[in-house]
Amino acid sequence: MEFKRLFIYHVDSISAEAMQSLYEIVFSNNEEEFRNTLKRCCYILVNNWDAARHYKPIQDLVHVFTDPSTHRYTASPTLKRLRLWLNNFVSSQGYQELRLFASRYEEQGRGPWSSRYTSYLLVPQYVNLKNPIEQREAARALSRQLKDRFKFDLAMYIARSQSTATSERKPKNPTALGDEALRLIKTIVARRGPFSYANLANIFVNQTKHLSYKNFKHSLKKYLIFSVENPEFVETLQAKLAEKLDALYVEHDHETVTHALILRTCNRVIEYLTTENQKDPSQLFVLLLSKGNALTLVIALLKIILVCKHARTHLEARIAELVTYYQNYPEDECNWIVNFLEIFNVTFAIYAENVQYNLIKMDAEQSQPTHLFDPDEYRIFSQLRSNRVVTEVLLDSEINPIASD
Repeated sequence: MEFKRLFIYHVDSISAEAMQSLYEIVFSNNEEEFRNTLKRCCYILVNNWDAARHYKPIQDLVHVFTDPSTHRYTASPTLKRLRLWLNNFVSSQGYQELRLFASRYEEQGRGPWSSRYTSYLLVPQYVNLKNPIEQREAARALSRQLKDRFKFDLAMYIARSQSTATSERKPKNPTALGDEALRLIKTIVARRGPFSYANLANIFVNQTKHLSYKNFKHSLKKYLIFSVENPEFVETLQAKLAEKLDALYVEHDHETVTHALILRTCNRVIEYLTTENQKDPSQLFVLLLSKGNALTLVIALLKIILVCKHARTHLEARIAELVTYYQNYPEDECNWIVNFLEIFNVTFAIYAENVQYNLIKMDAEQSQPTHLFDPDEYRIFSQLRSNRVVTEVLLDSEINPIASD
């Protein structure tokens, strides 16, 4: 109510000092200062309500800006200017960013398809140093909450889908992949032992520590296509990525590679594979996805992050830009990008720091030895790691956990 009195109605404010300060901004005709002040007030409220788990007021705050009084005629030059600035804010990117904080509480399926990726859409808010600190803190906290919720929902979906207990209700699938979600997860987790993605990344890091930057770039190209079974993907990536990498930071080619160079290089490769101008999808991104290489592309991005974990925020910001680019298209017109985003979501949830998924082969004694991986022969259980305590969430009450590779 105090927020509405101050910014919407401009009357009867409890704090005369706050009202006076607001009018000083108006009299100085400083719209930028007004917008920054307005945003800080919003996010101070959002942060406090979220911490107290009072979620309804956050939705109410977003809807305050649609109050009819902001469009009413007034003869007062001061009110005219305030209402103009308010309406300008509602039409700005700043208000769209604020709306993300209310969208999490809406019923699933009511919003646009892009709302499923709010955790990524929030990333540009907290990496932008021009945003108020309150907004950055709120965006970071909500993004983490949404990612944690997805990881939990995914683990519960897997558990209930594989449970032998009878259930009348079909388990809620947090992905848009339908029944293929389980097979995808098993395929991703299947890479274990010495050829797991994490082990390959460690080997790569250790083998390239003392290389020249030129040789590091050459090794990076080989690392990204290592063990990729799709020859078309390998050929495309080799040709297009080599062209980019060979010309990258050539002034450092004969220097020993450093952590700073690795980070900058990984960030550039991420851009080549997603969006180079932070707006449109890159040529390589469209080319690879148009040939049905969504999972292979996601694994390539995962390999980069396993080599340089500090590049992950940069990657998520680029994912946000891809979502923003496609969000105005109907979902059925961009199924290929939605499929990529879903696979990306699942893959990075599986490889999160505090969750470990393991495969268990059923009827191992009866199955015939084969080099082909059959997802139907396996079931999954997850381990949730917290403060060095491992909690095992068995996904079938009849399965006994076994040691992982």
